[in-house]
Amino acid sequence: MAAPSKILVFDSGLGGLTVYREIAAARPDADIVYVADDAAFPYNALAESALVARVVGLFDDLIAAHRPDLAVIACNTASTIALPALRQKFTLPLVGTVPAIKPACAASETRRVSVLGTEATVAREYTRALIRNFAQDCHVTLVGSKHLAPYVEAELRGAPASDAHIRAEIVPCFIDDGKRTDIVVLACTHYPLLLDRLTRLAPWPVNYIDPAPAIARRVLELLGPPTPSRRGSSRATFTSGRAPHAVLARFGIAPQPAAATGAK
Repeated sequence: MAAPSKILVFDSGLGGLTVYREIAAARPDADIVYVADDAAFPYNALAESALVARVVGLFDDLIAAHRPDLAVIACNTASTIALPALRQKFTLPLVGTVPAIKPACAASETRRVSVLGTEATVAREYTRALIRNFAQDCHVTLVGSKHLAPYVEAELRGAPASDAHIRAEIVPCFIDDGKRTDIVVLACTHYPLLLDRLTRLAPWPVNYIDPAPAIARRVLELLGPPTPSRRGSSRATFTSGRAPHAVLARFGIAPQPAAATGAK
């Protein structure tokens, strides 16, 4: 029997759990290690050069420690900034997370699409290139949220932000210039964890696009289908050493010591 697939899922915090959930459902036989670099959360606050150096350094340690067959960077900010450097250094297959502008613009009926991400993600030339290449005749509004990812982290830990605070972060997505926004791209993996609240607080109904299912499909393309009857394992580690046990339990993940990351 072939050895089980080992998958590393990496994020700055808890947002990548939305991606982990889809990957675990698609490959229930795989052994998955979830790594949150929460000691540096939020990545939006780091200078670009510092972020690249940090992520590449962590991957040196993580690949040596876990020997994964594939790694998923379940973070839009890290993907749009650090993924080229990671691919230059490592031969390991790497799956990034980038704003789903192409499918959003293809599906929009009103031709009004908004991209809701962190300030760093919406400021990247990579994101603007996606708009130039794939927007077609869509009007695309970029909305950089400073607070929404921290609000998600707080909510998962039992301290939810008020409706007013959440609403203030998403209102710029909703454009009505005779044609209303009908699709909002969730360009941060944290945001789908607030999907119920985002839906309730929207000024009118829209289709929110979560990147996680597409990432899971790409993992399947690269690793192949699951091995029948095998049940994989899931572990998580946090660079701060402060794993949120109750949150991880909701996703069926066991925490492990921060030392396993090799983070310094």
